[in-house]
Amino acid sequence: MTGPAPSTLAIRPADDCRWDAVALGEVMLRLDPGEGRIASARQFRCWEGGGEYNVARGLARCFGLRSAVVTALADNPVGRLIEDLIRQGGVDGSRLRWVPFDGVGRTTRNGLNFTERGFGVRAALGAYDRGHTAASQMRAGEVDWDALFGTEGVRWFHTGGIYAALSETTPDVVVEAIAAARRHGTIVSYDLNYRPSLWRSIGGQTRAQQVNREIVGGVDVLIGNEEDFTAALGFEVEGVDPDLSALEPANFGRMIEHVVAAYPNLRVVATTLRAARTATRNDWGAVCWADGALHLATPRPDLEILDRVGGGDSFAAGLAYGFLAGLGPDRAVEYGAAHGALAMTTPGDTSMASLAEVEQVIRGGGARVAR
Repeated sequence: MTGPAPSTLAIRPADDCRWDAVALGEVMLRLDPGEGRIASARQFRCWEGGGEYNVARGLARCFGLRSAVVTALADNPVGRLIEDLIRQGGVDGSRLRWVPFDGVGRTTRNGLNFTERGFGVRAALGAYDRGHTAASQMRAGEVDWDALFGTEGVRWFHTGGIYAALSETTPDVVVEAIAAARRHGTIVSYDLNYRPSLWRSIGGQTRAQQVNREIVGGVDVLIGNEEDFTAALGFEVEGVDPDLSALEPANFGRMIEHVVAAYPNLRVVATTLRAARTATRNDWGAVCWADGALHLATPRPDLEILDRVGGGDSFAAGLAYGFLAGLGPDRAVEYGAAHGALAMTTPGDTSMASLAEVEQVIRGGGARVAR
């Protein structure tokens, strides 16, 4: 690791805070048929996962930071399994909110996420089963955010557009949490993560833009791609070419000028740059805007993929680590891109990489057997 570099973010000292990072979002049970298909599977491997939680887990398991998650689970054996998986991931669960289970799941339940990895010309496929979940029914006023951000202290708070899209009430929880984080000097990151299927029944793209525009006004670090900026924030920028190579940052640069002009509160804006040649071969890169300049990660064309789900979340975790470690935007985007690349070499939503492996990839280390 290189020495500290100036940062565009004023991050609270570690000694003043109990937590380096806290995430707000739903944690689901992921059911994975391996090389097979969901519709014909006879057995599944299970993992925990969720767009926001995956960032906290990456910061804990790979980068050794103190992380916690704020979420809710139905109090039944599935919920307890998810809790156990969270603990195995090194993420603190003391902020879990347990909701009584009615025995059937009519009023509350835990989310399930069935995911096929894809291979070659067959794309990855996800099938959600997450209606009426405990996390989606959280409301403003249920969490003592001032105790978390003030009394305990948090350096970095992460949430995103997936959690904001779960119900009519979850955007209020996000807004309330961000306001408290800002009161106590906590850096706020937000991944737009636009998912049309999640917004469809609660107002569609129009509602998504209303919600995300309000939220982004309180954010320090924004993560998204051209589609996210267009669909979730409503930006249509002349000169952005949808057919441009994903490893070419020109589109991002044009879009970012408009986003930052609209939201001067933003200090960092970042995205992965990805083009899927096949489900198992992607062009992969990343770019980060900070200090008025674009910082481009080392591009990795034709990267081999085992399981692409969670690569963007692991990018966000590595990016956050770079800033929390005081390495500056040039190094932060490299840590993000390398961590995301490694996360896609293993099954499940979450990273199995180590910090040493991330730094080896950054240095350009090869894939020879380590003995």
